[in-house]
Amino acid sequence: MRTQGKTPDPAPAPAGPAEAHGANLDRFDIAILRELQHEARLSNAELAARIGLSAAPTWRRVRWLEEQGFITGYRAEIDRRKIGLGVLAFVRIDADRNTAEATRVLEEAIRRQPEVISCHYISGSGTFELQVMATDLDAFSRFALDALISLPHVKDVHTSFSLGEVKSGGVLPLGHLKAAGGA
Repeated sequence: MRTQGKTPDPAPAPAGPAEAHGANLDRFDIAILRELQHEARLSNAELAARIGLSAAPTWRRVRWLEEQGFITGYRAEIDRRKIGLGVLAFVRIDADRNTAEATRVLEEAIRRQPEVISCHYISGSGTFELQVMATDLDAFSRFALDALISLPHVKDVHTSFSLGEVKSGGVLPLGHLKAAGGA
């Protein structure tokens, strides 16, 4: 209905992805995360077709998921054996001191080791659990003797070797996520 002498209010601006579904993930966001975990090189058009949205809103949602820190990056998954990394070791490091400064110094030293592909604080015995890659047992032995034992504040090192991978790939389970609004 038009009122005389007044201009109509302009149409509201389209909502961005954050406003479209709030801060909670909806079924489309969860589907995007699932699909990109399995195949990060999907084109936006293919991703849109797989999740049942058109290309533009899919692209906006991916950008929002990146900006909000749900998606932290994209990378190629490489077969370690094909590039000559035949040894995967799990290394538990016991620190000699558990002060904030000593822990920070040890963390920084661990981060500088390219052979260490992951590092976690752990409960139970030990301070850190590392995953270490090496070309062979001799290379791992040199790394352990030259680098690991020499890290600052290291009291002891315990190593176990992978005898075979049952499951790898790092795809996170998403079944616990409930879509916002029951969508």
